[in-house]
Amino acid sequence: MKKLGVIILNWNGLELLRRFLPSASRHTVCDTADLIVADNGSTDDSVAWIRKNHPEVKLIELPENYGFAEGYNRAIAAADYPFITLLNSDVEVTEGWWRPVLSFMESDPSVGAVQPKILSWRDKSSFEYAGAAGGYLDRLGYPFCRGRLFDSVEKDEGQYDGPPVDVAWASGACMTVRREAYVGLGGLDPKFFAHMEEIDLCCRMLNAGWRVCAVTDSKVYHVGGASLNQGNPRKTYLNFRNNLLLLHKNLTRRRGRRVLFLRRLADTLAFGMFLLKGDIANARAVLRAHRDFRKMRREYTLYPDRDILPTLPGSDLNAVTARYLQRKKVLKIKEK
Repeated sequence: MKKLGVIILNWNGLELLRRFLPSASRHTVCDTADLIVADNGSTDDSVAWIRKNHPEVKLIELPENYGFAEGYNRAIAAADYPFITLLNSDVEVTEGWWRPVLSFMESDPSVGAVQPKILSWRDKSSFEYAGAAGGYLDRLGYPFCRGRLFDSVEKDEGQYDGPPVDVAWASGACMTVRREAYVGLGGLDPKFFAHMEEIDLCCRMLNAGWRVCAVTDSKVYHVGGASLNQGNPRKTYLNFRNNLLLLHKNLTRRRGRRVLFLRRLADTLAFGMFLLKGDIANARAVLRAHRDFRKMRREYTLYPDRDILPTLPGSDLNAVTARYLQRKKVLKIKEK
C-alpha cells in the first residue's frame, strides 16, 4: 500500500483540471503517492476528460455535490492511505512538494496536520491569502497567517523559512492529515459546508493532543477564489458564521461565552464598516451569519474540558486592532 493519497475534490472544474492536473500528476504519482480526483457529482465533462487524458489518476465518483467538507469526508473514507493530502483543484504543485511534508509527519507521530508554504499563483513572489505560511487565531478567534494579516499580504523573502513550526491551523488549500487523526475526530464538519472547516478540524486536533504544523521546505502556488471571490457576500456569510461556530465548538463554555460576547461587538463594527462603504449586501451577510449561528449552536452541546486558545501562538494579540486601528501590516508572533 502506498503511504500518501493526494485527493483533489472537483465540482464542475474541468478548466481548472485542464490547467493544473497534468503538473499535479507529474509531480505526485510515484511508488509512494497516488493522485485521486473525488468528483462531487459534476455535470460537466470532468470525469470523462480525466479517464481519457489521465488514466494514472484514480477516480472517486460521488453522486451529488456534498460541499467541501462532506465531499472530503466521503472521499477519505474510501481512500485507505495512512496520510491524506487535501489539495484544491486550483493549486499548482512543485517538484517534490510532498516529500518534506511526508518525511516530517513520519518522523513525529504527534503531528496530525501539516501545510506547506502557500504562495500566490498570480504573483509567485507573494504569499497567498488562504494559508500563507501557516495560520493563527487571535484573542477573539479571528484567523490570520504568517505572511497575511487580513487584507495585507507579504512578499515571500524567506522570512518564515526554517524548520517546521507549530501553528493554530493549516490551510485546506493544501493540507496533509494523518488519516488516523482525521477519521478519529469525525473529519470536517459538514454543517460548515465550506470555509473555515479546516480551522475547526485543526482546533479539534489540538484539543485531542495532536500537533498542527507548517513546513516551509515544501511550497505550492494557489490561485484562490476559485469557488467564491473575496468580498462575495456568500463568502462573507460563511466566514462570519463558521468562525463563530468553530469558537462555540472548540472553547470551554466559560471562555466561549466571554469571547463570543466580544466577537459580537467586533462584528458589529464590521457590519458598520460595510454600511459606511455602501456595501449593503455584505452588511446583510454579517447579520444573517449571526442569526444562523444562534440557531445552529443549539446542535453543539458538548464542550472541550481544556482551554486551548491561550496556549496557541498569536492568541495574545488583537489582529483587528493591529491592522485596522494601528495600521500594521505584519504581526510578530511569539512561539509558545
